[in-house]
Amino acid sequence: MSLAKDLTAIEDDWDDIIVPPSDLESDEPPLETDLHLRQLLLLIECLDWWWHDRQDFYVAGNLTVYYSQRQRKSEQFRGPDFFVVLDTERKSRKSWVVWEEDGKYPNVIVEVLSKKTAAIDRGLKKQIYQDIFRTPDYFWFDPVSLEFKGFELVRGHYQDLQPNAQGWLWSQQLELFLGVHDAKLRFFTPQGELVPSPHEAALAEQQQREQAQQQAEQAQQQAEQAQQQAEQAQQQVAAAEALLARYREQFGELPD
Repeated sequence: MSLAKDLTAIEDDWDDIIVPPSDLESDEPPLETDLHLRQLLLLIECLDWWWHDRQDFYVAGNLTVYYSQRQRKSEQFRGPDFFVVLDTERKSRKSWVVWEEDGKYPNVIVEVLSKKTAAIDRGLKKQIYQDIFRTPDYFWFDPVSLEFKGFELVRGHYQDLQPNAQGWLWSQQLELFLGVHDAKLRFFTPQGELVPSPHEAALAEQQQREQAQQQAEQAQQQAEQAQQQAEQAQQQVAAAEALLARYREQFGELPD
């Protein structure tokens, strides 16, 4: 090969390499359906609400994870549908840039399956999450068929997570169960309680306030009824005493 051809080959090779800055924009395609969008938002909102007092995690959806500073365009890897990184700063990010985040990869990943992505999610992505990301907990969920599977990394290889009696799978990283509820993937506490969304939590709080108000009103009504009964009893005693007084005026004291 001539020197000119060698230089051309090198230039072509470098044209196919990204040497990115640290502040990278996410480069994810739009979600396919509103089912996918609502599912991701639900997972994010629920975990944000459950961990509202924590500042040591990052949760995102449909966001690019950049893990190689010399990442080729042809090998560029799209980000997970939903992921959680632990022991990191809770702040907004344009993307997850591994080399700018102390080399941290996601601790938990959930892929929402679709006709276009299911084969990749079950195959290539699973392999990358196992071999490169070393992500401890990986799940996938189909919002149409409700297919749900989970894996944990054991000695470098994914092993199937076994469901409990409710069909839920345990995430050791989150210390929560994941399971299907009302045709959606949800989080459950170790005690089996549904982790609510902010909207559900607000409704539950409103219902508790309304119930407490109803109980207070019922207690007030019962107190008023008791007061009325006491007044009626006093009136009856007073009437009896008046009747006894008239009897004494007419007939004297009652015989023993």
